[in-house]
This record gives sequence, structure tokens and C-alpha cells, in this order.
Amino acid sequence: MSEKKCCHQKKYRSEEEKKKLIHRLNRIEGQIRGLRGMLEEDTYCMDILMQSSAASAALTAFNRELLCSHIESCVVDGIRQGDNEKVDELLSIIQKMIK
Repeated sequence: MSEKKCCHQKKYRSEEEKKKLIHRLNRIEGQIRGLRGMLEEDTYCMDILMQSSAASAALTAFNRELLCSHIESCVVDGIRQGDNEKVDELLSIIQKMIK
């Protein structure tokens, strides 16, 4: 399912999955642009912090969705094919994410 290219693996995603993830990223991108605008307009710190918290939560939700998809497809497929390195890879990324 995955192919090697430039030392990175690739993952096929359905058009629906891509559309859903891109939609989430577009909303996050809008929130980040909003933060910059708030700074440029000298918005009160607490208001910026609330918006920043919302953007952070949106990115966490994106990561959670992508991680679930990865486990359900890449990790499960790897284990079925005897590739136990997928478990090590998963544990490594989880450790980095929860720092």
C-alpha cells in the first residue's frame, strides 16, 4: 500500500479522507491568520489567548483524527504483514506528541 520515495513513505487516502483533513487544516489556517490579525490590531491579550487555545485544540483534533486513521490502516496492515516496526514507529510518535 505504501511506496518509498525520497526516504519517506507515502499513504493512499480516499478523496473523502483527504477532503475532511484538508477542511480541518483550512479552518486551522484561518484561525492562525486571525491570531496574526488580532496582534496587528493590538487586541487584548486574553482575547488572543482564547483564540490561540481554540487553534491549539483544533490542531490536536486534527492530530487525533490522523493518528486514528494511521492506526486503523498503516499499523494494522503492517502488523498483519509481519512488520512489527510499525508498532515501534507508532510508540515513538505518541511519545513525541505527548511531551
